[in-house]
Amino acid sequence: MANTKVKSMYVCSECGYESVKWYGKCPGCGEWNTLNEEIKEVSKTGSQSPQKRARPSAMPMKISEISTEDEERYYTGSKELDRVLGGGIVKGSLVLLGGDPGIGKSTILLQICNHLGKILKILYISGEESKRQIKLRASRLGVNCDNLFVMTETDVEIIAEQIQTEKPDLVMIDSIQTMNYKELSSSPGSVTQVRECTNILMRVSKSLDIPCIIVGHVNKDGAIAGPKVLEHIVDAVLYFEGDKQMSYRILRAVKNRYGSTNEIGVFQMGDTGLSEVENPSLMLLSGRPKNVSGTCVACTMEGSRPILAEIQGLVTNSGYGNARRMCTGFDYNRMSMLLAVLEKRCGYFFSSMDAYINVIGGLRLDEPATDLAVSMALVSSLKDMVVPEDVLAFGEVGLTGEIRSVSRAAVRVSEAARLGFKKCIMPYHNIKGLTVPSDSDIEIIGVRSIREAVAVLGG
Repeated sequence: MANTKVKSMYVCSECGYESVKWYGKCPGCGEWNTLNEEIKEVSKTGSQSPQKRARPSAMPMKISEISTEDEERYYTGSKELDRVLGGGIVKGSLVLLGGDPGIGKSTILLQICNHLGKILKILYISGEESKRQIKLRASRLGVNCDNLFVMTETDVEIIAEQIQTEKPDLVMIDSIQTMNYKELSSSPGSVTQVRECTNILMRVSKSLDIPCIIVGHVNKDGAIAGPKVLEHIVDAVLYFEGDKQMSYRILRAVKNRYGSTNEIGVFQMGDTGLSEVENPSLMLLSGRPKNVSGTCVACTMEGSRPILAEIQGLVTNSGYGNARRMCTGFDYNRMSMLLAVLEKRCGYFFSSMDAYINVIGGLRLDEPATDLAVSMALVSSLKDMVVPEDVLAFGEVGLTGEIRSVSRAAVRVSEAARLGFKKCIMPYHNIKGLTVPSDSDIEIIGVRSIREAVAVLGG
């Protein structure tokens, strides 16, 4: 058997230049702070032949011969979480859970333990809290099961040995930034440490067919701290969104090898932990002001679920030379484009006006179908014209001012009718073949341009 020696090298992430010592500026490409420490294995006595190195699991197989009959998912006890995961936790999968501090990552892990701990053996590993702290938080959340084992350790090699010895049904790591691989000289939380520790956990998880949930911290930009390759290693990446000062949380799948990435889960944080919100539209529209200008309701699709959200717009005279633009829950560049279309195609001048857009409830709207509602909220605030509370609008706005068709129009109309809306402004091209619920009296208004949509309101 060949003997190997572990050697540390510094590799440039831009050009691949290798060096035995660290430089602030890469000698190869001239970029700054791109040299990262990596582990290189150098053979001492020579390598084995490929025939001897081959493992049975590495041998090719016909895809028709691979069986999936024993495929089983663990249901977490939360319908919202299972929806985002694609139906539950898959055996041998690696799930990365990210989010801002205090948003509820550790809370939802303990709630999963409370449900699955009745039938599964769970190993909860924490590198941030003591066992007593975990016990106090578990008592507050009402978590008490005999199959939950707690371990406080940061050495990833010791953790891997314990997983192989105990062979639990589910492993939870809180968090990956505190884990340490002693063969590396860099500090825990560095790019190399996070990548290598995740690789070790991935190999153990796949070899023993044990699912593993890893908590990852986020940096100031909102992305998971560590290398981008971390998200490529794992099977699913989940993000907790929402302001931690508010009670509502949105769980979104950025990557999922076992399900759709378009689904979201909505939770509410309370004294006893995270509770499910089965009707997000009703939650987002609660407390909506009446007979006030600058507000309009939009319908966006999150996977297979239609969600109604209130969009508020505020347009006011600018006190400075340059008009100010600000968005919360909506893309800034998209807002600038809509303002330009309203000026050019409809004659509403926003050049000397400050414009603000806010999506109520902490929801992030990325779908172009919300363009029409945003435009109507801005015009409503500019003209001080009230959009009736029973009016809903959706549609994509083009640069020529046309309203483009959107997908799943019938589902959006059905959701609006279910919540009591009486009028729906939508793209004209979506009306053909549209079926309206027989038990509703909702009025469908098809518009071809943004000018027609504003005219419906009397603008």
